[in-house]
Amino acid sequence: EDAVLGRSVAVKIFRPTESVLTDARRIQSEMRTLASLSHPGLVTLFDAGTARDSEGADAPYLVMELIDGPTLNTFRSGAALAPEVVARIGYELAEALAYIHAAGVVHRDIKPANILLTGSPNRRDHSTKLTDFGIARVLDADPLTEHGTAVGTAHYLSPEQATGAPTGPSADVYSLGLVLIECLSGKMVFEGSSIAAAVARLHHDPQVPSHLGNEWASLLTAMTSRQPDERPDAKQCAARLR
Repeated sequence: EDAVLGRSVAVKIFRPTESVLTDARRIQSEMRTLASLSHPGLVTLFDAGTARDSEGADAPYLVMELIDGPTLNTFRSGAALAPEVVARIGYELAEALAYIHAAGVVHRDIKPANILLTGSPNRRDHSTKLTDFGIARVLDADPLTEHGTAVGTAHYLSPEQATGAPTGPSADVYSLGLVLIECLSGKMVFEGSSIAAAVARLHHDPQVPSHLGNEWASLLTAMTSRQPDERPDAKQCAARLR
């Protein structure tokens, strides 16, 4: 609870790890990245600081907009969603991605658990929010991961992320494509262990449900192309989803 302004907020606390220096740089990067962005499709950053934890260490924290709604994972609850609902969610996410990409930021961890929903996608008060820029990379800045290191969540990695190759905005488009297929089909595209899921996309393209029609098939096939330069950008995806 924000006692000064009288509002409920979300607080994200970073736990200490062995890689103290790397984590400190990554945390500072997330703070600066979040503070520089402002869009209806992104969780808003209000404040940041450090506080002593139970062991006496300084624990950095972020104070963010509280989203009173479920993650996309929870909302979907293991079932497929109606195509018109998926199109609206996808459009709003693609709009948010187009905004951050124009600002030189790549999210690199697009997945249902990082997508929050407010209201109902069937009502006008609905909104989709993208959160967790903890591993976002600001283009043209010093990379915070070593070359050849895969960053992201295995089941939603782009092929270039899975091999540790340089990652650009098209990686987010690929991951969003996987999320949309999952929402439309009711099941994760690349299942299994983390390693198996990461390797699978290097040899197989996602299966787009045939009953969805040519428009969905064309868009999702393009978004999940194994070649980054063959994917539409986020702005083009938003236009088609709309």
